[in-house]
Amino acid sequence: MPTIHDVAKRAGVGSITVSRVINNSGYISSETRERIQKAIDELGYVPNTLARSLRSRRTNTVALIVTDITNPFFTTLARGVEDAANEAGYTVIFCNTDESAAKEEKYLNVLLQKQVDGLLLVPTQRSVNSIHQILKHGTPVVVLDRRIPEVDVDSVRCDSLDGAYKLTKYLVSLGHRQIAIMSGAVGVSTADDRVAGYRKALEEDGIAISDRYILRGEFTPDSGYSMTEQAINLPLRPTALIAANNFITIGAMKALQEAEMEVPEDMALAGFDDLPPAIVTFPFFTVVSQPAYEMGTQAMQLLLKRLSAKEVVAFQEVILPTQLIVRRSSGPPVK
Repeated sequence: MPTIHDVAKRAGVGSITVSRVINNSGYISSETRERIQKAIDELGYVPNTLARSLRSRRTNTVALIVTDITNPFFTTLARGVEDAANEAGYTVIFCNTDESAAKEEKYLNVLLQKQVDGLLLVPTQRSVNSIHQILKHGTPVVVLDRRIPEVDVDSVRCDSLDGAYKLTKYLVSLGHRQIAIMSGAVGVSTADDRVAGYRKALEEDGIAISDRYILRGEFTPDSGYSMTEQAINLPLRPTALIAANNFITIGAMKALQEAEMEVPEDMALAGFDDLPPAIVTFPFFTVVSQPAYEMGTQAMQLLLKRLSAKEVVAFQEVILPTQLIVRRSSGPPVK
């Protein structure tokens, strides 16, 4: 394996000059830089980044831990993180927990041992201990998408409560009174906030809230399918369904199709986050859109500020607005 000394010998310079080219530090003439780069290419030399990181105590890597990278929302969020990280000279490691606290803990143990410079975490339901573990280790962390009110930490999320409130108010304005919401597990802040926004809207309009219309499961297509089955088999069937994320929407559509129910003619359906063109050939669903890419870039920028801070600075909570996009799936006014 070629060494920095081999590169220096072939280029006819000292090892310190090669080091300056590799680290892009100090003035080196363009002619010398080209000669060194040619020697690196010819020898296939790869700098020892581990040794460099041990000297600098930096690895120039961060990790993004999400609950389900196959969800287009998190895919877009991850792209925002990666673009902002790449611009700052950082590499991103991606991890997927499937809402499993055990997987989250396993990833964190590995990542902290690998000495990543910082972490971006979409927490599972029980992540308080994980956050304490990260902070105890002294590694900067930013929480995305969800709230963990028990700990002080930088965070970036969207206003889920307001988004669900606006969506429910719109369905009410169309004449719907029997509106069911299908959300994630109790204790997951996004799931809880979306139910809270739904409740707030109905209470404001004097509409009685039935616990039968509040269905809780997981943010998955399978759970969306089973919750929709429950909803359409209620003694007083709802006229509209709210899906608390796009995967629940996918499951809901499958269940409605199998029940031979048309959207919106037989059942209005609206939810959070758009579906990608690969799944929906034309815009159809009324949705609360969240700026996933911006969430990713802002989270990475917060982490970079924390990494470069020379002294302790106050933790920041960034709450991004949502946008209601009205399309055909919510249906015309109820007669």
